[in-house]
Amino acid sequence: QVQLVESGGGSVQAGGSLRLSCAASGSSGYSSSSYCMGWFRQAPGKEREGVASIYNGDGSTFYAGSVKGRFTISQDNAKNTLYLQMSSLKADDTAMYYCAAAPGVSGCRVPLLAYQYWGQGTQVTVSS
Repeated sequence: QVQLVESGGGSVQAGGSLRLSCAASGSSGYSSSSYCMGWFRQAPGKEREGVASIYNGDGSTFYAGSVKGRFTISQDNAKNTLYLQMSSLKADDTAMYYCAAAPGVSGCRVPLLAYQYWGQGTQVTVSS
């Protein structure tokens, strides 16, 4: 079982930056197995959408078109922590942000159901 805890959310003005963190714990095999880690967000009245993901096998990253060039996903395996650096934030980025883990996959082009572990979320609010 893997536990994921997000932090770093808050309120910021448009054009500002935030860094989200996701600390993982609880699985002895977490650091050695193949997995994809992702950030998702959900705004009120909207469906959950993928924001960015990273595959531990080769470090490849994927971004939603709406955040490409503004957000950067990274991970520190020694700390079992996933990050999302968000810059040039817009009001449309306002949402609850979740991190999730998809274990035992060969890449990050996987369906939402592949993400078996989810954090509780951290709120990001961008005012214009």
